[in-house]
Amino acid sequence: MDTSIFIADYLEKHQRLIANLPQAKIAELIAIYEKAWQENRQMFVCGNGGSATNASHFITDLSKAASDKMDKPFKGMSLNEHLSWITALGNDYAYEDIYVRQLMNFAQPGDLFMALSVSGNSPNLVKAAKWAKEQGVFVIALVSSRPCQLAELADFLIAVDETHYGRVEDAHMGICHMVCYAFIEKT
Repeated sequence: MDTSIFIADYLEKHQRLIANLPQAKIAELIAIYEKAWQENRQMFVCGNGGSATNASHFITDLSKAASDKMDKPFKGMSLNEHLSWITALGNDYAYEDIYVRQLMNFAQPGDLFMALSVSGNSPNLVKAAKWAKEQGVFVIALVSSRPCQLAELADFLIAVDETHYGRVEDAHMGICHMVCYAFIEKT
């Protein structure tokens, strides 16, 4: 493998994807988070694998860095952070219950639930999104361009125009950073 060709190709595709992110949709997402903040709503985020890491990173930036710049904090929680709770739920119920069972403890109508997923079909995310929607929790999905169940369930959707796992996860994190930095750099 010629790594220089691989790197150039990867970067070219990544740059094209980032340049074509839906700016108007990202602005809407920022407005959704601002409204939830104004209304003191809770904001729950989760994903699996790399998307779990992105969810944790997003909530850290939102709940710490963005909150530092606001006159009150964001009420954010990453549902993939509680290892002992996740393993208890997975063991005692099923792996597909690890997020929905946490939402059952905390989520209220009007709160936000955001799922990050490349496939958009992970059973644990789909089950949490279905429950959230039934309870009046606003469902947000960041997914790839593949047809998926999360896209059908979401009240608000951003589907990035890519299917490559790494580039989709990179784009999702970029979107999450834009949401956070809209508040961090707010003048």
